[in-house]
Amino acid sequence: MALTPWRTFLTVCRLGSLSAAAAELGYTQSGVSRQIAGLEHEVGVTLVERHVRGVRPTPAGEVFRHHAQAVLNEADRAIRAAREAGDGAPGRPLRVGATPSLAAGIVPAAIRRLLDGAGPLTWSLLPALTPQLHDRVIAGELDVAVVTDAPPGLPDDARLDRRLLGIDEMVVVVPPDHRLAARDRVDIRELADQTWAEDNDGSAELLRRHAARAGVSARIDLNAASLLGKTALVATGHAIALIPGVLVSALRPDVKVLALTDPPTRGIYALTPRRDPHPSAALLLDQLAAAFTAPL
Repeated sequence: MALTPWRTFLTVCRLGSLSAAAAELGYTQSGVSRQIAGLEHEVGVTLVERHVRGVRPTPAGEVFRHHAQAVLNEADRAIRAAREAGDGAPGRPLRVGATPSLAAGIVPAAIRRLLDGAGPLTWSLLPALTPQLHDRVIAGELDVAVVTDAPPGLPDDARLDRRLLGIDEMVVVVPPDHRLAARDRVDIRELADQTWAEDNDGSAELLRRHAARAGVSARIDLNAASLLGKTALVATGHAIALIPGVLVSALRPDVKVLALTDPPTRGIYALTPRRDPHPSAALLLDQLAAAFTAPL
């Protein structure tokens, strides 16, 4: 079997749309349909079905999808290995993913130390949320993902190695003229009357749980599209916000950081594929772990 229809099938499953897959791959929609139909003919079963919002894999297609992804990952590795073995071929790029707060400081700094110690290396950094990064490591699209176990949590997967790098304490940011801005540490009960801004469900759940343990509630009235947007709402006096402690060094100067009494925490983990790990992945993980043992 040619592998091109396999890649097309996986793209259709990921996007849930023939037209979106065609646009991403540079084919016509009819061309994508023909590839899927040809693949179904070769396999001997229906692999996708149409529904009101696009297409989705059938039960047989879902089983095929997992095996197809593994086959294509191996094919990509074979091509990469052959190229690396050629004279003058560039080294294998290190593809790193990280949650936005970690991509804003901890991870770039660790990569800098890795490069200073190990020499030149082609690398890339993809910011995304934990579920997306988890799936990209499984799909063979990332060599390392630096993620958190904030709600909804971090699932176990036999295809991945997981290493705890450190524990991150959440903090609160307030405007510089906030009534508590002169304090270094506050109790969540002192903020029960405040308007909070949030940018993702995991952080919002940590805030709600922490407030509930103290017998109060947190009024999350404003939503932001990103950490940058959330801190902008704080700096302009619209709200206060819970943010990761690892982000403090990268904050804009017009917000004030307050530590919380008995703060909510989240574990920071590195995910790597169990098969064919990148040669530099272990060195990067050591640099990342060191960042959590060194003074901030």
